[in-house]
Amino acid sequence: MAERPYIVGNWKMNGTRAMLAQARAIDRAAQNLMKVEVALAPPFTLIHATHREVEQIGVGAQDCHCSSDGAHTGDISATMAADAGAKFVILGHSERRQNHAEDDALVRAKAEAALAASLRVIMCCGETEDVRDAGEAVRFVTDQLRASLPESLERAGEMLTVAYEPVWAIGSGRTPTVEEIGAMHRAIRALLLELYGEADGAAVRILYGGSVKADNARELLAADEVGGALVGGASLTAESFMGIVIAAAEVHEQ
Repeated sequence: MAERPYIVGNWKMNGTRAMLAQARAIDRAAQNLMKVEVALAPPFTLIHATHREVEQIGVGAQDCHCSSDGAHTGDISATMAADAGAKFVILGHSERRQNHAEDDALVRAKAEAALAASLRVIMCCGETEDVRDAGEAVRFVTDQLRASLPESLERAGEMLTVAYEPVWAIGSGRTPTVEEIGAMHRAIRALLLELYGEADGAAVRILYGGSVKADNARELLAADEVGGALVGGASLTAESFMGIVIAAAEVHEQ
């Protein structure tokens, strides 16, 4: 693996200022594991505070609006997230697609707004259990990505990360097999090469997400084309999250 693994913690709707102690602990531990790029996406209310508290790890947002400003009560623009200290934004997460009825066109518009604000984008994709069982997982995910990603993107390897998260594995304790993960990541890689060309398409990291824990991270991170992990519940404490980061460092050294 030529590039450093990228391990991103998505805190979702968890965290008050007391959680900053966990962010500081993660940051201190990450300073001893420079072979791994580590980042956290806390809730909007903690972006600025986390950005001020940490030195080594990246800080990002969990979503943004597709407009730069306006009468959108309760929403946060990409420019506002960047002003608070975010360097990236997670978009297209299945929880946003399902719970907020976000379609591919809206996700693409958000990605374009984020890039215009100089935020890196972590673009999520993934299939439901019904789609997987019907044998349509690869087709569904590549179609979803094609419709969600910007049609053209300069410096794609720097500005874009893709996160494959099978919907049925998120928070369920279930995971696909290593072979299934590798097959999906290879299909995503082929799409990225098609969309962005040989150099940029090969440079985009593809993360795996969905019930990633310290005890299964080594196996998952060793799968073909897996460049890191998007971690949910296991990122809420330094102890559990850094177990995954340590596993990534060990896989990177192999």
